[in-house]
Amino acid sequence: MATQLASSTQASGTPLPVTCADVAMAHRRIEDQVVRTPTLISRTLSQLTGATVYLKFENLQFTAAYKERGALNTLLQLSDEARAKGVIAASAGNHAQGLAYHANRLGVPATIVMPRNTPIVKVTQTKGHGATVILEGETFDAAYAHARVLEAEHGYTFVHPFDDPRVIAGTGTVAVEMLADVPAIDTLVVPIGGGGLISGMATVARGADYAIEVVGVEAELYPSMYNRVNGTQMPCAGDTLAEGIAVKEPGGITSMMVRELVDDIVLVSERSLEEAVSLLLQIEKTVVEGAGAAGLAALLQHPDRFKGRTVGVVLCGGNIDTRLLANVLLRDLARSGRLARLRIRLQDQPGALFNVARIFDQERVNIIEVYHQRVFTTLPAKGLITDIECEARDRAHLDGLVTALRDAGYEVSTVELA
Repeated sequence: MATQLASSTQASGTPLPVTCADVAMAHRRIEDQVVRTPTLISRTLSQLTGATVYLKFENLQFTAAYKERGALNTLLQLSDEARAKGVIAASAGNHAQGLAYHANRLGVPATIVMPRNTPIVKVTQTKGHGATVILEGETFDAAYAHARVLEAEHGYTFVHPFDDPRVIAGTGTVAVEMLADVPAIDTLVVPIGGGGLISGMATVARGADYAIEVVGVEAELYPSMYNRVNGTQMPCAGDTLAEGIAVKEPGGITSMMVRELVDDIVLVSERSLEEAVSLLLQIEKTVVEGAGAAGLAALLQHPDRFKGRTVGVVLCGGNIDTRLLANVLLRDLARSGRLARLRIRLQDQPGALFNVARIFDQERVNIIEVYHQRVFTTLPAKGLITDIECEARDRAHLDGLVTALRDAGYEVSTVELA
């Protein structure tokens, strides 16, 4: 891929902190120490979205996230003295594991400060990569502040998860590989948390000898970079599936680079994120966390924006809690009509439930759970509500069951998901 180094400047003419040359050197530095993840076309997702969709499987890195690239690029540029003293970071996510893993490989002591409420599985995984884990504070900000104190006290090198030119250059290697594998890509769709990944990838895109559009994606609940770039003040709060990009304040360096290099930022809903996670597992047979599915969520929610384009989507991480993944998949089945909870009003008399079950049998719909409610109801004392969780082939099959129940005289409603 040809590059034009002069492209790494701001409109004012001031050089940006990361150039195509920096990314190229980072790629040479780390390429034999990270997984060269594939960039593959998804014909099914292409048909579904109206774009030609290529997926970059960064969830196949050893620690299941692209974060290894920036962490390793930073570690490999440390002096012998800095290596001996060790590195420190504040992180409860993929950055912690990526830094811990490569620091351990290189014999560099690593300390990771995490909030006290970090899930135990993440603490265990980070310790498993050889890092010293310190639990401090109830929030990321508190953990970050403590990490900075330890940095000053012990002479550690602080490795920022995104707002560091070395980290940004390392993440840009994702785009180097994608465009080398598929030069036809004309649009890169990249999740934005703190902005490190899109800053590095946009640097590479702007250095190409052909036009490549760069579109960032944020969760609707955390539009922090969108706010910074557009001067808006939408709230950043709530429980998002895309916790890996749930950042309240983007970086100073990354904000400047995004403002100069990125064409657009789109926001995606929680429902689109859930659908994207589910589709990637069903269609591509790959596990992706909410942040990693944000790119596909953008294509699903804004199809007209990308229709007809050749789009490169980064599956930036695959670290999702298995119970959460199960919930996402079950909710998707419910929305498609394959799972349902029907609320049926019955008379409290012998055979009432049996007669309802016969209709389920006639319609060949499988009953999974039955919940009888006699006390906490507004019905008369001789009435009851029964919730029946069931499994159908599809929405039409479920609708047929509801029709049959109503034809038999039953009052039926569907308990809908949010």
